[in-house]
Amino acid sequence: MSQSTEHYEKLLQKYLDGQCSITETEELYAWLQSSPAHRSLLSTMQREFEQAMNTRHEIPAEVSDRIENRLLEEITQHKVVRLHYWRWTAAAAIVLLLAGVYFIRTSSLRQTFPIVAVSNSDGDVAPGTNKAILTLSNGETVTLDSTGNRIITQGKTLVHQRNGQLQYAVQNNEDAIIYNTLTVPRGGQFNIVLPDGSHVWLNAASSLKYPTAFNGAQRMVEMQGQGYFEVAKNTKQPFFVKVNNMEVQVLGTSFDVMAYTDEKSVNTTLLEGAIKVQHGNNQQRLQPGQQAVLDPATGAITVRRPDVDQVIAWKTGFFEFDNAPLADIMRQLSRWYDIDVNYTQVQDSRLFGGRISRNLPLSDILHMLEANGPKFLLTGRKLIVK
Repeated sequence: MSQSTEHYEKLLQKYLDGQCSITETEELYAWLQSSPAHRSLLSTMQREFEQAMNTRHEIPAEVSDRIENRLLEEITQHKVVRLHYWRWTAAAAIVLLLAGVYFIRTSSLRQTFPIVAVSNSDGDVAPGTNKAILTLSNGETVTLDSTGNRIITQGKTLVHQRNGQLQYAVQNNEDAIIYNTLTVPRGGQFNIVLPDGSHVWLNAASSLKYPTAFNGAQRMVEMQGQGYFEVAKNTKQPFFVKVNNMEVQVLGTSFDVMAYTDEKSVNTTLLEGAIKVQHGNNQQRLQPGQQAVLDPATGAITVRRPDVDQVIAWKTGFFEFDNAPLADIMRQLSRWYDIDVNYTQVQDSRLFGGRISRNLPLSDILHMLEANGPKFLLTGRKLIVK
């Protein structure tokens, strides 16, 4: 075994042990994608695992050994790195998040499939990037992206664009309140630091309207789409987020609001601090780890405890699903990849689960889903689900 291969074998073992740094993970990813010989090991794992799962609901030790022996043969043939293995059972989800290896499971089959994603950029759709449109108080618009580095002035207000972030200088002496609007299109995301120091991350197809200075008795912003807030604490000046006909009152906290018009509910999830969610006469106070679910049709608000990591996966660079219908997945993909999805031929009641990087080209994700049943036809930015 060459010294170079030994190096990557150590990196892989560090990753599996949860000790791999971001830089080391990126290095390992690049190496695994650099040659078809390296990727063949991952393809073999997928093929052998699926064959076993299609014949048994559980994988006993002898079947697991057969898979491992087959993989060892592949390693010897191609002189690629050895993988560490677990004893697999159908009841245990296998999370392989290494360099294009992700998992998709279909709950109707009660099975979990490791899926190998191989990038192919020919005719593909690239993932979203940091981009947005800033609309100033006079109606002027400024296009923002991930590379910009400049200062935008409007009256006494200074706005700094640094790469994928917009930051407002603190101003307390504005003669009149003026408003800006940050609009993130489909296929984008952006981060803004408000005049009070609060941070807001906006997901694709979202917008935030806010004053350029918080001078009154309260801090009020208006949002559409999805945003993650880290609000600067100021008990004398409470923070409010207006979302459609709902209002979130904040004292100083971290929370996520998902309020897309094509979703069935408006979900407000509290991570830290305290918030009150109000719609008409209905209101709910949340504790950390709770989620308020508003039914727009009835105005009813219910409280539940969601998987918080799943709720904010978009902010950390992932799609994460747990027993999600295919339509739910397609709505997220349409926003992030800026594609139009056609469901006219779909009759699929299966539920999917998994965790997938948002940095992958669209074809990789479609290949993973296709391995579990659905078929897709992508033409330009139009996707037909079959």
